[in-house]
Amino acid sequence: MQPDLFTSARDKIAAIRDGHVTARKLLEDSLLQFRRINPDINAVIRTDLDTARKHATRLDELAAAGEWMGPLHGLPITVKDTFDVDGMPASAGAEKYARRAPHTRDAYAVERLKSAGAVIWGKSNTPYLAGDNQTFNTLHGITNNPYNPALTPGGSSGGSAAAIASGISALELGSDIGGSLRLPAHFCGVCALKPSYGRISQIGHVPPEPGALFERQLNVVGPLARNVADLKLAFSVLTNEVPIEQDPVSTSLRSRRIAIWSEEEGFSLSADCAQAVERAAQAARKGEASVAKAKPDIAGPHLLDVYLRLVVAVLSEDMPASTRRFLSMYRPIAKLIADEKPFSRAKWSLYATSRYRDWVEANEMRAKLLVIAERFFRSWDAIIAPVCAVSAFPHDHRGGLFNRRMIVDGRKEPYVSYLSWISLASACNLPAVVIPAGRTSDGMPVGVQVIGAHGQDQKVLDIAEALEANLGGFTPPKNLQSV
Repeated sequence: MQPDLFTSARDKIAAIRDGHVTARKLLEDSLLQFRRINPDINAVIRTDLDTARKHATRLDELAAAGEWMGPLHGLPITVKDTFDVDGMPASAGAEKYARRAPHTRDAYAVERLKSAGAVIWGKSNTPYLAGDNQTFNTLHGITNNPYNPALTPGGSSGGSAAAIASGISALELGSDIGGSLRLPAHFCGVCALKPSYGRISQIGHVPPEPGALFERQLNVVGPLARNVADLKLAFSVLTNEVPIEQDPVSTSLRSRRIAIWSEEEGFSLSADCAQAVERAAQAARKGEASVAKAKPDIAGPHLLDVYLRLVVAVLSEDMPASTRRFLSMYRPIAKLIADEKPFSRAKWSLYATSRYRDWVEANEMRAKLLVIAERFFRSWDAIIAPVCAVSAFPHDHRGGLFNRRMIVDGRKEPYVSYLSWISLASACNLPAVVIPAGRTSDGMPVGVQVIGAHGQDQKVLDIAEALEANLGGFTPPKNLQSV
């Protein structure tokens, strides 16, 4: 069997092992697609082809001798430009990191992929310091959605999702602190896993500053792929765990208790995204799961406020020192004018200048949320929820986050309300898998989140895979299906 551009990562690896194709041939096929498609979407912004070709050739020599480097032997892939790769250090879309010395230690997750036999040949685009739900920066430009170049692929792993959806790469490595794996997967019709916090080391991820040795709060490292089975393969490599032999019962929906969460105070939702959740609910019922509306006993506004207290404080460390000084001077005024609205500039200024005691207070609030979530998942196997209020939207790079608006069925909402539906899994350290769940009325992809208990990543992947089978899975962009 000769694999094509949209063949799964697993089948490409199997084709190498069966002698149907070489690692070098798969690499050159990926590069041909890169040269053909990337000028229009700008998903991959840096390459190291000499190193990749040498590595692929060496892997073919090993294969010819009957030796295999690991479960990803010969698979050509790209990774998000927030991970250090020897020869391609992370720039994270920032001019200040554009001239780093080329030779650097691989990020932990990159080491895991390489040791499993992956051929890393390129870096995918990300917004400035991975800090937006659109992928653009002054260093590498704008990344477009493969389904419609006038629309964003999301962020901050937008280049990753675009590379997967366009057939440039079969597997990607991304990160997520504010939906950065889940939102691009939703916008580009692919799959992503946001693991439980702490499952995969962040060392070698930028931000924070290159060389940092601490694990950033809330942030996680995870894979993107075109199907859940490939996510499972990547997760086993990244966690250094032996893949579990699948019992058919474990991947069945029969007798699973699936909660549907698509209504929440203060959380907007378009008709298209609501219909995607309903399609996923029907897929669960088709699989003979027990399905009902339910959610942890946490009020949406409180959940969002706790999450924002934490994530804005974390991300403020990436601000220029002059900006932090200004916000600190402005803090007394912000305290006076801040209201209950979650996305007000004054409230975010307060959270960006949090003191340690403010963090402790917010973290105690989060600890109580974790207890509530843990109790909920004693009775429920997973939650199906929206990823975002909307599907992919037109590029909008005007000003900062507070100058833009998200249009939800004609209504203007705060741009940063894209953080609403992703906040439960992020604040409570929960695993979440995004899978495609059909198309919008305009033909754009739309996905859903499958959220589970902390540490139950494999269980969530099993449920997502069973739902994926009933929903139909990934469909390439029409203009690329015949390529």
